Amino acid sequence: MDSALIIEKGIFIVVIFAITMLMAMYSTLAERKIAAWLQDRIGPNRAGKGGILQPLADGLKLFAKEEFMPDTPNKFLFILGPAISMTMALLTSAVLPWGDKLEIAGHTVILQATDIDVAMLYVFAVLSVGVYGIMIGGWASNNKYSLMAALRASSQLISYEVAMGLSIVALIMMSGTMSLREIAAQQEGMNWNVFYQPLGFIIFLVCSFAETNRTPFDLAECEAELIGGHHTEYSSMKMGFYLFGEYAAMFISSAILAILYFGAYNYPGMSWVAENWGANMANILGIVVLFIKICFFIFFYMWVRWTIPRFRYDQLMNLGWKMLIPLAIANIVLTGVIIIIADKYL
Repeated sequence: MDSALIIEKGIFIVVIFAITMLMAMYSTLAERKIAAWLQDRIGPNRAGKGGILQPLADGLKLFAKEEFMPDTPNKFLFILGPAISMTMALLTSAVLPWGDKLEIAGHTVILQATDIDVAMLYVFAVLSVGVYGIMIGGWASNNKYSLMAALRASSQLISYEVAMGLSIVALIMMSGTMSLREIAAQQEGMNWNVFYQPLGFIIFLVCSFAETNRTPFDLAECEAELIGGHHTEYSSMKMGFYLFGEYAAMFISSAILAILYFGAYNYPGMSWVAENWGANMANILGIVVLFIKICFFIFFYMWVRWTIPRFRYDQLMNLGWKMLIPLAIANIVLTGVIIIIADKYL
């Protein structure tokens, strides 16, 4: 690979990681502000104007807190758990197309760290490894409540990964590719996949809540039963990694939803903007549009958290195995029938 291309991709990866961390930081502020708005409170308003510096204050607080190490023979695994959760949340962004391309000083910049033919398999592989961060952390804490929470979380994530994967199969059948860049390019204008795969989108959305441990699927952190969940014994930045990992995962999950079902960086009139204002302006607007879609899904995550109560664990597992998986299989069969009929008669 050309050295200039390696430097370009390296800079792009660092920028994406920085944006992901920044979005994760300020999602914590957005969460508290939206909760305050829904509950008719004020929310954080002391650290900076309107509480804008609150995430920085929270980060400094976590850095300054005392490091606590429980009486466990697995100190290395205790440290490794939050590191895996944070790393896996960041690695998913490597295959996401954040825009089309930009022409800068006669050089074409592809707004994607890497484009591989099996990007969807990569995303699911990374999501699967993320389970180990929770499981290892809960087990190495040497705390029965943390272990129970980790068992709950791992069984929940594995269960909902099945339905999530099956919902994507129908989308892959329809688009004929597993490359996220090609899936994004196929949704030009308003030709969004959500109009062709509404059931698949709903299944994927519900599974996304479960995969990110968000209410009403946050059974791993139910305070009334399991204290603080799998990170009960964690403090300082190890605790911060688990918290930031959840918000980073929520940002990446929102990006995947926008790319797969809501047209990614495409918007109505994009070709008109490219013809009249230039391709660069059209693609820059596309980046802005993609982040607007991402912010909408982040807001939706938070809105649901402060609106719907937590499920019981048996309800959670019944929904995953008895409803979502059969619906996802039915969606695959229906998609296959429609594709055959369309190929034969249209």
